[in-house]
Amino acid sequence: MGNCLGTTKKSAAEIAPSELMKPAPVIKLYGHPDSFATSHVRLALSYKPVTLQFVPSDAQENPTIMYRNGVVTGSVEEILRYLDAKFPDPPVASAGSVWGWCGEKTPAVVWVVMLQHRSMVWHLERMEKWAEDMEARGGNARGDPSMGSPRMEVKKFAKSYSQLQQVLLEHAQMEEKVVFQILESADRGEIHCFVMVDLEMIYMSVILMVPTYGLGLCKSANEDHARDLPIMNGIKEEIKIIGVMNAGSPDYQEALGRLLSRLKKLKENCKQHFEEEERELLPLMEATDLNKVQHEKVLQQSLDAMRETHSHLFRFFMEGLCPQDGMHYFGLIKRYRDNVRASLMLHMMVEQ
Repeated sequence: MGNCLGTTKKSAAEIAPSELMKPAPVIKLYGHPDSFATSHVRLALSYKPVTLQFVPSDAQENPTIMYRNGVVTGSVEEILRYLDAKFPDPPVASAGSVWGWCGEKTPAVVWVVMLQHRSMVWHLERMEKWAEDMEARGGNARGDPSMGSPRMEVKKFAKSYSQLQQVLLEHAQMEEKVVFQILESADRGEIHCFVMVDLEMIYMSVILMVPTYGLGLCKSANEDHARDLPIMNGIKEEIKIIGVMNAGSPDYQEALGRLLSRLKKLKENCKQHFEEEERELLPLMEATDLNKVQHEKVLQQSLDAMRETHSHLFRFFMEGLCPQDGMHYFGLIKRYRDNVRASLMLHMMVEQ
């Protein structure tokens, strides 16, 4: 599945004769089917080169796995470390590493935003490569047989882009309603409350500079969101036009070229925008001086603001994350106050 849950297609030269192929090792997992911890472990096992046999059970307080003659039970973190020891590739346990300035003390909402950036970039690059392939074929040759006819492929492309566009829009709205609002509020009276120094002149310069800096960055980010909206809508309209054209015609080929050009522009804009946010804007969240309860509330608000992404588009979103990033995102969801909804999100992933 995409970046994390799918199986990679191999060429004929890479496929071993059936008699030489080894069956995937079998792991049995016992746990309550509605348990968040059980679903978390099931997701981790979906990344591993194993065959999972899930046995619903209320007998164990914690998820329990059986592999060969071994039995392991305990917390999710303990089980993930065990799985990584037995099946190192790909790793699923937290590596304890950092991204640039990010670390263990980084606010949860910052991780949410940055992980969403990674997923969206992956999907943008995938759509760009897909459009390049369609343009190269120009409707005159079949691509992946699973795509069907050129018109059927365009419909699949339209569906995938529509999903990506919804995630992009919700992400932008979440930033504007939650992250930027907090930073702007802090600029107007909270950030400088803990940077006071004895020298009045220095304190006054801080008071004057901090609001201008933070508010300016938020304004610039909002302008980027507004700039990209016509491009996104233009891509959607271009796909509609291609869908009713005769495959292989000169107009069809020209329209595919325009589509690819728009997608490249959107990808470039988004990558630049994300990089600027992560370099200049998101580090300011650590300077807001919010307490633990307030940071948790911000996390809830950020997840609440992306209803579609965290419901029927959740599997699509998770495709764009590598295993460790996917497990990290699930760890953030685990802190979600709506336990029923969080469990449904996990259940949606492991049952499909």
